[in-house]
Amino acid sequence: MFAARTPLSTRLWVAGVWLFVAFFVVNLFGLIGSVLTSSFATRWLGTWLPAGFTTKWYFAAWDEFQLGDVLWVTFQVVGSVVALSGLVGVPAAYALARREFPAKKAVMLLLLLPLLVPPVTYGIPLATVLYKSGLGGSLAGVILANLVPTVPFVVLVMIPFIEQIDPRIEAAARVFGASTPKVFVYVLVPILLPGVLAALLLVLVRTIAMFELTFLVAGPGSQTLVVALYYAVFAAGVRAVQSIDAMAVIYMITTLVWLIIALRFVNPTQIVARAKRSNT
Repeated sequence: MFAARTPLSTRLWVAGVWLFVAFFVVNLFGLIGSVLTSSFATRWLGTWLPAGFTTKWYFAAWDEFQLGDVLWVTFQVVGSVVALSGLVGVPAAYALARREFPAKKAVMLLLLLPLLVPPVTYGIPLATVLYKSGLGGSLAGVILANLVPTVPFVVLVMIPFIEQIDPRIEAAARVFGASTPKVFVYVLVPILLPGVLAALLLVLVRTIAMFELTFLVAGPGSQTLVVALYYAVFAAGVRAVQSIDAMAVIYMITTLVWLIIALRFVNPTQIVARAKRSNT
């Protein structure tokens, strides 16, 4: 009865959307499935299924690409970028949300630039500066390069969360003798915690997948997993496709583990509900 009242154009539009979603999902799982199958294949040429299955390519990839060291570097870079982005970005967002000053619009524009401009555009001059200062090729240089887009990202995500908090809460805390640092730590941080966790979760995912800036700055001992995967594919020499696919699977699993750990502490639906409650 409902279908009879629904216009034909609407039904066609809904069917088209579902077909597109189904096509996208099938292709996505097909790509992941082919890489996963190839990583376990002994030989796979011109057939629907491999000739056999083995796990040797994972051990070969681990030894050949020194994945233990690469994973440790990735962990250090991601952890440092997430922590520093929160420590710098949240107070900066509070200042921009609560204070008015003449150059505020110009500061906001500068914060938007690293997010609007392709990373390669400012990555090359940034890498030049870091190499001239002696930080190029080092772990510190990779962390600093990744902070350029992540700190503005945290600021822009956190400003709406801060603006929706009633300033009278802070005023009441100051009436009882709380200083600005105490108001920020004991009053605002507990209220802003869902927003902070959401911003840092997005920074985590962004840093794991950040290729351009890390590629331009990283040295032999400061490559993250995504850069090491690029070198495994395009560097000189002959490498087994199954070994590279095994490395790609390790990259996917690492990203998935980071996401699962992060989502243990933050639920996006709870963040939206918290924001609605704060507005009311």
